[in-house]
Amino acid sequence: MRLDGKIALVTGGSRGIGRAIAQLLAREGARVAFTYAANATAAAETVAAIEADGGLAHALACDISRPPAITSLFEALAPLLGQWTGGAPRLDVLVNNAGVGAFLPILQTPEDQLDAVWDTNIKGTVLVTQKAAPFLADHGRVITISSGLSKRPASAIGAYSMSKAALDAFTVLLAQELGPRRITANTVAPGWTATDINAAARADPALSASVIAKTALGRFGEPADIASVVAFLASADGGWITGQYIEASGGFDMG
Repeated sequence: MRLDGKIALVTGGSRGIGRAIAQLLAREGARVAFTYAANATAAAETVAAIEADGGLAHALACDISRPPAITSLFEALAPLLGQWTGGAPRLDVLVNNAGVGAFLPILQTPEDQLDAVWDTNIKGTVLVTQKAAPFLADHGRVITISSGLSKRPASAIGAYSMSKAALDAFTVLLAQELGPRRITANTVAPGWTATDINAAARADPALSASVIAKTALGRFGEPADIASVVAFLASADGGWITGQYIEASGGFDMG
């Protein structure tokens, strides 16, 4: 129970990697609030899974691409945090996981898709963190989910690759600004991870074989693999790590 007594907020926590993170943080003892954009059924399933495992979770609807929704999120979150602490609202861990992709080469990506990626992955993440910062306890944690594509951009998913590179820079800035409060800020960058967003790609035998062949550990990642790295950084064990880009890819495309 490395996170016993801690309180965490996970954006985009209803499915995939976000759900695995929310579940593991709760299993480690944290009380977990998480956001979802639209899929209330998936959010309820995540809460039920956490509660069945003995944890405590609360789902909050919020499309982080919309600044008014972020304001409403923290208006709803503050009393919940006060209820959980029995006093002043407090957060110990913020996990910036919510994101969207545009699966086109950058020169073919229309403006509306560029806006969707920028507004969610970059602006939304920054605004959530700005709103969360006053609630973060000293010695807290900010963990932002990036991607291996931020270092090895792929032309077929250009806007997404660019947005994740921006988050890598954001983490370095956060580490400097939050350092005086002993709050750490780190980026976790998944490689090929089995989620519903890439199910169609993984169904291609040739592509799957290529990914596995290029991965040192010889398989696709699972959401739980990423969650384990996040939980480590969220715990006291990760207290001397800040401003870092940590790739959790099983050794994908190493040379």
